[in-house]
Amino acid sequence: MAASATHGPLDPGPDDRETALASRWRRMRDGVPPALFLLACAVVLILALTGIGWVLSHVVQNDAIGDADTGISRWFARERTGELNDVTGLTAEVGGTITVTILAVLAVAVAALVWRRWREPMLVAVAVAGEVGIFLVITLLVDRQRPPVKHLDAAPPTSSFPSGHTAATIALWGALAVLASERARSALVRGIVLALAFGLPLLVASSRLYRGMHFFTDVLGGALLGGLWLLATVRGIRLGVAHWALRHGGGTDPGTRPWGRSEVRHG
Repeated sequence: MAASATHGPLDPGPDDRETALASRWRRMRDGVPPALFLLACAVVLILALTGIGWVLSHVVQNDAIGDADTGISRWFARERTGELNDVTGLTAEVGGTITVTILAVLAVAVAALVWRRWREPMLVAVAVAGEVGIFLVITLLVDRQRPPVKHLDAAPPTSSFPSGHTAATIALWGALAVLASERARSALVRGIVLALAFGLPLLVASSRLYRGMHFFTDVLGGALLGGLWLLATVRGIRLGVAHWALRHGGGTDPGTRPWGRSEVRHG
């Protein structure tokens, strides 16, 4: 099919900030500008969320915020039933390491095979792998204890802040929603994936709260991590697309790709 002139979420326009930044960094080698941009974003996220986690763990732990956090955890613990214990045991694993890893690998492989260009698979790979890396650094620096209620799951060695399950679910399904927005022709498909991108993180976060594995502020921190890193990843990919196009004379046309042939839009 002929390349479409429609710009998607990963296609920077000539007046976008990513294009201006790519022009400023035009002399750099391919891949360097987006790598620097994403590294800077990761450092900022680590510093900001580590600061928030440290405050929650050491400053307001016994204040109103800490008391409210503990109160929410205890309320969930009081509302437990055998049926909900079973259900949340399954729904929490939507954001589990094994589930997210399998889905991410499949998404990367399918995107690479179907669209034969780097931006779609790279979006998913960077969104998920970057979130995991940032999460691990933050948990090592914060080391917040988990809620003082019975834990229905085995506590991993990582900190309670932020919620890695919540962050990973947002990073993965948010990336898939971006791909659906760019590539899916069916409005129904786009709507379903978008609904999953919003609904599944809420389901995972509430399940982790119910099971006593996180404070409410932990899942908020996870949502911040997943959402902001996803946004940074999208912008980083757009920067990479704009930079490659400027260096190789392709403009910012979404039909240009660095794998040696013209990119095409598939249904």
